[in-house]
Amino acid sequence: MAQLAVNGGSRSRTGSWPSWPIWDEQDAEAVADVVRSGKWGRLVGDRVQTFEETFAAYQGAEFGIAVVNGSVSLRIALLASGIKAGDEVVVPPYTFSATAMSVVEANAVPIFADIAEDTACLDPDAFERAITPRTRAVIPVHLGGQAADMERICAIAKQHGIFVVEDAAHAHGARYQGKGLGTVGDIGSFSFQASKNLNSGEGGIILTNDPELADTCHSIHHCGRARGGGWYEHRILGCNYRLSEMQAALLLTQLERLEDQTERRNANGLYLNEQLAKIPGILPMARGLGEDRHSYHLYPFR
Repeated sequence: MAQLAVNGGSRSRTGSWPSWPIWDEQDAEAVADVVRSGKWGRLVGDRVQTFEETFAAYQGAEFGIAVVNGSVSLRIALLASGIKAGDEVVVPPYTFSATAMSVVEANAVPIFADIAEDTACLDPDAFERAITPRTRAVIPVHLGGQAADMERICAIAKQHGIFVVEDAAHAHGARYQGKGLGTVGDIGSFSFQASKNLNSGEGGIILTNDPELADTCHSIHHCGRARGGGWYEHRILGCNYRLSEMQAALLLTQLERLEDQTERRNANGLYLNEQLAKIPGILPMARGLGEDRHSYHLYPFR
């Protein structure tokens, strides 16, 4: 094998890398159509609702609530679960700060449980050891699109009556035991921030199969209003976390590319796993048990 560039060998690539995001005139025209319509917010347009339904169906969920970012979607999910001040929520330490900060913003206490060395996702055994009488929820993170061990995590959570919030910010299009990630637990949270595999610059969505949870999340993101309720009837604590029509229009066109992009990422990731395993000192991450498809938002290795 030729010497690696990092060790003084020749570089295998001398040109520039592809830019991100990938877009074309279809994306630009979709946004321009919203601008020309004058219907820029979800209260007067229909693109946000169309995207909610389309993305939820793509991942395999019954309901979707689009919001301003993935950090907010985590917080709303926790609030909708009934988390109260002083409750404990188990989170992995290896994740973006929003995972733990959403717990603090919900007036709860983040409890860190270690990750599994071979997947970099929450270790089910560490999760179980972290459970106390105050534990009310757990947030497994599908880091880089790698599926956490949801079968064991959900089994442990069910045994102890613990609510499961999937942090699927990296897992658009990823699948686990025949289900889309973000639909395996009680509720799932996705991000559409600019670096994500599916993005609109900023944005997020909450997915669930529970109609009551969906209604509560919708109310929280809509200033506490009930679906179909009066404009000044603020029934629960909430705020304006609504996604814009322009963002939804962009997400709808970007979503048309996601399946092909995810298939290519998955194939490339499998190829890299095979080839990098031949290099002394490099250990590719193990595929998650039960994982059908990785989204490869990131490609970590040891």
